[in-house]
Amino acid sequence: MPARVIDIRRVEDLRDVVHQAVEVLTAGQLVAFPTETVYGVAARALDAGAVRRLLEAKGRRAGHALTLALYSAAQARDYVPDMSRLAQRLARRCWPGPVTLVLPDSHPEGLSRRLPPEVQQAVSPQGTIGLRVPGHSLVLEVLRMMAGPLVLTSANRTGQPDARTAQEVLQALGQEVALVLDDGPTRFGQPSAVVRVEGSRYTVLRPGVVPEQTLKRLASLLILFVCTGNTCRSPMAEALARKMLSDRLGRPMEELEEAGVLVSSAGIAAVLGAPASPEAIEVMDSYGMDLRTHETQPVNETLVRHADYIFTMTHAHREAIVAQWPEAAERTMLLAPEGIDIADPIGGSIDRYRRCAQQIQQALQVRLQQIECP
Repeated sequence: MPARVIDIRRVEDLRDVVHQAVEVLTAGQLVAFPTETVYGVAARALDAGAVRRLLEAKGRRAGHALTLALYSAAQARDYVPDMSRLAQRLARRCWPGPVTLVLPDSHPEGLSRRLPPEVQQAVSPQGTIGLRVPGHSLVLEVLRMMAGPLVLTSANRTGQPDARTAQEVLQALGQEVALVLDDGPTRFGQPSAVVRVEGSRYTVLRPGVVPEQTLKRLASLLILFVCTGNTCRSPMAEALARKMLSDRLGRPMEELEEAGVLVSSAGIAAVLGAPASPEAIEVMDSYGMDLRTHETQPVNETLVRHADYIFTMTHAHREAIVAQWPEAAERTMLLAPEGIDIADPIGGSIDRYRRCAQQIQQALQVRLQQIECP
């Protein structure tokens, strides 16, 4: 029976389309979705018969793993409870988006163990599992409505060109899928990058939308220091941390990024582009570091999502971040390991700034030792 097609660009209420897709999937049939990369075809992962039909439609040989589509990066830890820091970092930074992460599937409490045995074999035939959070709102809404994930693969027969339009889906799989959701040509028109992560190392198994140089930056460790205005405490912490990490890694400060380490600072109430305070510049001069090129920036969603460690100067700074971004709570902590505030020296004497810098340096000597660098 030919697939039913819904042009979602002409639909007034997408909620109805979401409900229809959920009904079709729940009934054990296949749905073709637009994604940001290419069109994909999906089956409900809890339905072994549906996944079998998906494999038959694809003409996929045994041993070639299918991907599980999830609705959030946080959900990935339900399937891989022992995700490495690198895997968590890439998931936070790349999803939703055009990256598939291939991770070890060996944890006995991973939710993949609750999938039907036939589905487990389809998604994890070799002890690894591919996970992705697609960057298309329609797929994500369907995933939020589903009980369990979707098995998702490109909407073409194995070995044939990827489908970039709904018409190409119909030509390839029109008799096998029940519903095709048409959103016009896909944004990127090429597959996701497939990245295998093993501990602290990653390998690009298939190049895709995200270039390897971008993936390298996304895989880098990011340490973020936060104060109020980003004019004195946090930029001094940033500068001191750069120097200490440079000494630790035996690399010049200008090569830290190449070594996979990024250090930044921001302010809870900072404006964009203001200079460091004259006193902070003077104090850092005495340490051999130049803050004259520093430009303030406010804390924002991207910085918080990307940061592996967020060190705040006070309890109030931490509370402000966690209140706005609760998911960052476990990554946000006071810089002073003994749990005290590092007071703002603004308006004080140069000696007060010097004491503040010394307090920051002492805290960094403890905190940076707790961080595993690439």
